[in-house]
Amino acid sequence: MNGEERRRQIAATIGADPVTATALAERFGVSRQVIVQDVAILRAEGAAIVSTNRGYVAAGGVRCKRVFKVRHSDADTEAELFCVADEGGCVENVFVHHKVYGTISAPMGIDSRSKAREFMRKIESGKSALLKNVTSGYHYHTVSAESEEVLDVIENKLRALGFLVEKNV
Repeated sequence: MNGEERRRQIAATIGADPVTATALAERFGVSRQVIVQDVAILRAEGAAIVSTNRGYVAAGGVRCKRVFKVRHSDADTEAELFCVADEGGCVENVFVHHKVYGTISAPMGIDSRSKAREFMRKIESGKSALLKNVTSGYHYHTVSAESEEVLDVIENKLRALGFLVEKNV
């Protein structure tokens, strides 16, 4: 396979889910550096490819984002994550406003039940606790979705589950 054909296939491979240069290198039988150069060429030719800390993704337009203030028990964490993922949203992060330490934030990137289950397995291992527990359960999530309408559905479902903290609280 020549470089032009490889770049065409790389462009077709990169989508919404992150793919690393290492994974692409293994797939196409070249070095990681060749992939990095191929992506640079694709970008120079106008391909909308974004580098993230988890790999390359296609820049398929701007996703809508909204911050939700929520509160629930530890046992309800999985239901909260499923609620967002099932409607097509992505829990981008979690953050709390601590009275002493200020804002503490952590990336999540949970957009599927399988990622939510994996997150819960790590928490249930007992080595770490949920960040929400340092602020009496109150925490925030930045949620992204393809449209404001999807975010509205997620907001209404979080409210129906009793997880959403209304703005005046």
